[in-house]
Amino acid sequence: MPSFIKALNSQVGRKIMTGITGIGLMLFLIGHLAGNLTIFGESQAFNVYTHTLVSLGPLLYVIEAGLAFFFLYHAILGISIWLQRRKARPEGYDKYQTKGGPSHQSLASRSMIWTGIIILVFLVFHIMHFKYGLFSPDEGTVILESAGGVEARNLRALVIAEFQKPLIAFGYIAVLSLVILHLSHGAWSAFTSLGMRHGETSKKVQLGAYIFAIVLMLGFIFIPLYIFLTGGQGSLIAY
Repeated sequence: MPSFIKALNSQVGRKIMTGITGIGLMLFLIGHLAGNLTIFGESQAFNVYTHTLVSLGPLLYVIEAGLAFFFLYHAILGISIWLQRRKARPEGYDKYQTKGGPSHQSLASRSMIWTGIIILVFLVFHIMHFKYGLFSPDEGTVILESAGGVEARNLRALVIAEFQKPLIAFGYIAVLSLVILHLSHGAWSAFTSLGMRHGETSKKVQLGAYIFAIVLMLGFIFIPLYIFLTGGQGSLIAY
């Protein structure tokens, strides 16, 4: 066990664990987007989705604790790797050179630590904003006829009301744009840390990472942008 822990704490071990936790978080984002897009379904779809999650009871707390651990562990690993690199090269990174191979240095790779910190702070705000509604009045409850007439929080009305506010809508869009930057390099780095780093494979993984990051985040960005532009009254949103 001590040797295993020592291996995890090594620079290589931390990069591997960053890749594993990163892939886990990417899978979560896919599922989260799929759930969020139900807001464009029939009038009760999004509230049924959120009520189903709440109905998991203690299991939901376990899932949330696991996600919190993944996010925090991923952040701690990323910060520790960045600090180790700064320590190894204290003069900074004002000049970038490669050792002969193709360089993967980019704005995305150089800004990973900063975009990561911004995203982490944003997540805290996002949870407080919608899960706990601490920055806006409660939109009340709704009767979910399609779920047997149960009473549930009208989170759909809250989301639509909040994304009609310019500061909220475009604030989310701005941060989600940074997520594209972070995820485009992070997805590539995650898979190359697990061995997909050679020749054409690395190039294909890098292209796939860019496409994945852009498509996924455009899906998230579409929600606040569409609601803001239509006032929640567009053809995709049924009341």
